Amino acid sequence: MLLLLEIVPYIVIFIFGITIGSFLNVCIYRIPLHQSIVTVSSHCMTCGRKLKWYDMVPVFSWLLLGGKCRSCKSKISFQYPVIESLNGILYVVICLVNGMDLFSLIYCLMTSALLTLSLIDWRTYEIPPGINGFLFILGVAAAVLDRGNLLSHLAGMVCVSGFLGILYLISRGRAIGGGDIKLMFACGLILGWKQIILAFLLGCIIGSVIHLIRIRVQGEGHVLAMGPYLSAGIFLAALWGNAWISWYISLL
Repeated sequence: MLLLLEIVPYIVIFIFGITIGSFLNVCIYRIPLHQSIVTVSSHCMTCGRKLKWYDMVPVFSWLLLGGKCRSCKSKISFQYPVIESLNGILYVVICLVNGMDLFSLIYCLMTSALLTLSLIDWRTYEIPPGINGFLFILGVAAAVLDRGNLLSHLAGMVCVSGFLGILYLISRGRAIGGGDIKLMFACGLILGWKQIILAFLLGCIIGSVIHLIRIRVQGEGHVLAMGPYLSAGIFLAALWGNAWISWYISLL
């Protein structure tokens, strides 16, 4: 009974996560097309039929329908249950690692924003400014909650984004995108200067390794979308950054 009571909150968190994940799929599809994510009803991308509530239950509706539209039987992208499930799993991981507090809520919403911009950037090589704006709002909330370390949060805004801004000017936009600069500006406010520097280093390492593999295996070009890799670094630094930094300092 005690074990069940301990598990129930995480089940609730997972359900909340997959529900938000369903909305992320809407954002991933519509934002690049400049369509409203609020006023337009959910519908089949093939036949245009409006979806009923029971066709939009995260993960389970896709499974029950066999990944096909109820009306026209066209295939529904595997992306939908994957994003929903991944968002729910990441919410649970955040709460397990960081505890159940307001900062975990900020990290959960941050993770959803990072997941959304990662897929959009991967496909379009653009990071929507609205998502960076949302991350900045989360940064303000984080700085207010952690106002005892306000200077760290303020320094976090500029220590990486400032460097990237200089790189942008020197290369005339060829080395880094403006969206990446704004991403590190907003997330620097959330994390603080130590963690955002670690996030940037992790993102560069992850991006270099994965893209070199893609060049070798898939013949991919040298241009890459940095958003997904920076997002991975930000997520890792948010949850484990302080522990890794303390471990590294102990070795000195």
